[in-house]
Amino acid sequence: MTRRISILGATGSIGQSTIDLIRRNRDAYDVVALTGGRNVPQLAKDAIELGADIAVTADEGSLQDLKDALAGSSVQAAAGRSALIEAARRPTDWTMSAIVGAAGLEPGMVALEQGGTLALANKESLVTAGSLLLETGNAHGAKILPVDSEHSAIFQALVGEEIDAVERVIITASGGAFRDWPLEQIAKATPEQAATHPNWDMGQRITIDSASMFNKAMEVIEANEFFRLSPDSIEVLVHPQSLVHALVGFYDGALMAHVGPPDMRHAIGYALHWPRRAPLPVERLDLAKIGQLNFREPEAARYPALGLAKIVMNEGGLAGAIFNGAKELALDAFIARQIGFLDMARLVEMVLDRLVSREGLNKDVMSLDTVHHADQIARRAGQEIISQGMLS
Repeated sequence: MTRRISILGATGSIGQSTIDLIRRNRDAYDVVALTGGRNVPQLAKDAIELGADIAVTADEGSLQDLKDALAGSSVQAAAGRSALIEAARRPTDWTMSAIVGAAGLEPGMVALEQGGTLALANKESLVTAGSLLLETGNAHGAKILPVDSEHSAIFQALVGEEIDAVERVIITASGGAFRDWPLEQIAKATPEQAATHPNWDMGQRITIDSASMFNKAMEVIEANEFFRLSPDSIEVLVHPQSLVHALVGFYDGALMAHVGPPDMRHAIGYALHWPRRAPLPVERLDLAKIGQLNFREPEAARYPALGLAKIVMNEGGLAGAIFNGAKELALDAFIARQIGFLDMARLVEMVLDRLVSREGLNKDVMSLDTVHHADQIARRAGQEIISQGMLS
């Protein structure tokens, strides 16, 4: 029996890895919808190859290009935000949520309302609206499966275990492009230097987030939301090899580690085939050849984003939406060379101080509207700080 699936964010690295797995067992899946951004040729190619019912580009100006690329096929073309939401609303058994940024929250929520399984690769959904997302899934009998490699690792380590027996969780980080740079040199780092990852092959934005460890700060918040862990029980270790993705410590002193190659197809494949395992085309590790695994504490001065995650978890409410909006604005500004690399964390901290500590914006009732409102206010506050030169 074939399974109906959709891939939201099909042209990104997670989406392409998902398609690679689907392609290897094509007859097992009925592809409902593929969505993407401005990479229309890739979107159309994949939609035709997989026989999708509909292909949607989020860029309304690319609609005609998409129609032209799909000409002669049976794939329907659509564009824009409303079309994206409608595509997410089409019933499926399994949906990959891999749209980058806060834009991925609403399509994921809509997909959950259909009662299927949501494979969640969009970090921002849990960071900005974790409780709302989980409540929506519960209300509609839907299942949320983590696809971030770290959260998939935690999820797998907890199979057959009681969450109450968990004493701590350790999330590992490669340390990114600047893990061994002198601190004084990092302040002068360029977007091109930050976008080069030593272990993973990812897009520009997530790779820069890895260098700043904002991605790890978000993963800490995600773990707090998804697994209902206390902030103090979540630890981060720098692990340069990127082979141990996470460890779960239990109150009897045992540590369960998930070890695997730095290949997102493992976490994607686990979510795709859950609750069973299936053969996957990933590297088999030769531990004797690897020889050793190294770990070290992350330096607060090198990775200030981790301290900001603690603030967000302790404040709760809409603090995550404020944090993420400011973070996305800061990343845009760094890529545009408006601010320096270390200014990103300073900017987010200033926005959190203004909107959370002083104005208490995070106390508003959480809904899609208030999450969006908090996101927009955080971006405006961040832009104001930049334009007024408050970072210098």
